[in-house]
Amino acid sequence: MTLTTDPKPAAAPYGELRARLDTLSTEAYRPELAEIDRLSTLDIIRAMNTEDALVPAALGAVAPQLARAVDAVVERMRRGGRLIHVGAGTAGRMGVLDSAECPPTFNTEPGQVVGVIAGGLDAMLGAVEGAEDDPAGAVAALRELGLTADDVVVGISASGRTPFALGAVRHARELGALTIGLACNEGSELGEAADIPLEVVVGPEFLTGSTRLKAGTAQKLTLNTLSTVVMIRLGKTYGNLMVDVRASNEKLRARSRRIVALATGADPDTIEEALTGTGGEVKNAILVILGSVDAPTAARLLAAHDGHLREALRAAPAAP
Repeated sequence: MTLTTDPKPAAAPYGELRARLDTLSTEAYRPELAEIDRLSTLDIIRAMNTEDALVPAALGAVAPQLARAVDAVVERMRRGGRLIHVGAGTAGRMGVLDSAECPPTFNTEPGQVVGVIAGGLDAMLGAVEGAEDDPAGAVAALRELGLTADDVVVGISASGRTPFALGAVRHARELGALTIGLACNEGSELGEAADIPLEVVVGPEFLTGSTRLKAGTAQKLTLNTLSTVVMIRLGKTYGNLMVDVRASNEKLRARSRRIVALATGADPDTIEEALTGTGGEVKNAILVILGSVDAPTAARLLAAHDGHLREALRAAPAAP
């Protein structure tokens, strides 16, 4: 995660800000929900669940754009580029969360997937006043990262008008980096500023303007899908098995053994021997067992095929 300096941006006039918010579907008022506080607890939960159920369909509506984004990210990352999520508030936290989950899940290299949040570490646990209104802070954070034209910057903003996210996307595009604008309003400034707009339109919130709800869920689902499918395309999985999982604790070590068992059908002793011989590398252990090769050969085959286990298996002498 990248920290940003404490900004002191000029505030927009109240009337101007009010006019902007009035045009956003995520800020719209729902008069039919005006008396939800008078409902029973169960009815409130059911009403909220009904709203949440709209999110997957909203994501499905932008599936073609998301597929285009995935393929573009894969192309950049194959040549050494990074995936950088940038946002403020809930949007920034979703980006940091996604980036933090990639190393243990897919064994990504340090700094390969990065989260930048306005206000830095303090903003993960509480509000940092004014941070989201500072586009210069986003530019400074990207400069600190040494942004290059091979990188991908995903600007995340429910409204699609957050200055921090807009500043990041505009700066990244000037440098030739690929830019993706993830917003929850149609025709957003962020979508227009980015190479690839991802506008997951979830409509008015259950609580007026509380974009940590449907919009936050939409951001989490979209980033889950983006990073997961990117990693599948980069060879980080074997079928639906996480063969690049980093076994950093006992739970993950047990999961590693189970993954090797599911992929190979081998007995526990064979699995333990393969994992020990490959230093706990799940993908390598599977190749040792299914390809009938030793650990150094497995490592060499995987390196020759950019980490894609299926391709390495086809090249193994005893390919199944």
